[in-house]
Amino acid sequence: QVQLVESGGGLVQPGGSLRLSCSASGSVFSIRTMGWYRQAPGKQRELVATTTGGGSTSGSTDYADSVKGRFTISRDNAKNTVYLQMNSLKPEDTAVYYCKADRIFATLADYHTNRYLVEVWGQGTLVTVSS
Repeated sequence: QVQLVESGGGLVQPGGSLRLSCSASGSVFSIRTMGWYRQAPGKQRELVATTTGGGSTSGSTDYADSVKGRFTISRDNAKNTVYLQMNSLKPEDTAVYYCKADRIFATLADYHTNRYLVEVWGQGTLVTVSS
């Protein structure tokens, strides 16, 4: 089994910064895509940022328009960890932030035979931006 554990949420004033972390544990050799999503009260869950690429493949990132220029996603493949650096936070960034991993390969053999776990979600971490 694979688990994602998020950390780094909390209360911050508008204009402040937070850094979220998400680590994958369990049977993990490589993860194709890792990303962050968020869900504000009364709203649907939405994509924040994703990063694709593991091992020898070149990576790519994608951001929601609302966070471009303020948020930066990065990953440490050796640690199976993804980060979200959030700067210039706004009250509208308040939400539960969820980590997601897509196409999880448990072993090198699984990687070469394209056998993978489709997706795993973390439990979420609350980010509150308020004065």
